[in-house]
Amino acid sequence: MSVLRSAALFVLAALLEIGGAWLVWQGVRENKGWLWAAGGVLALGAYGFVATFQPDAHFGRVLAAYGGIFVAGSLLWGVVADGYRPDRWDITGALICLTGMAVIMYAPRGN
Repeated sequence: MSVLRSAALFVLAALLEIGGAWLVWQGVRENKGWLWAAGGVLALGAYGFVATFQPDAHFGRVLAAYGGIFVAGSLLWGVVADGYRPDRWDITGALICLTGMAVIMYAPRGN
């Protein structure tokens, strides 16, 4: 059950971080206003708290593993929110990142 909880926390963290960055981008770069940017800042702050609920106690490991989720999630966000069409290299890279995340976070350890 701990892997399922961890995966759910990674997804929530990705929604908050990527969504927050997207809101800031929309507010500033797409001239949608400072309220969009402020919402993004709040979401980015919430992302920092979500990461602390990971069952693994090692900050470096959790953040390194989250990097794989961030890469794949960013591409997916682009597809859904902006109509981006990833090519085979984007998808291959994202799969490599997700594999690395799984190894870093869920490999059996003897400690």
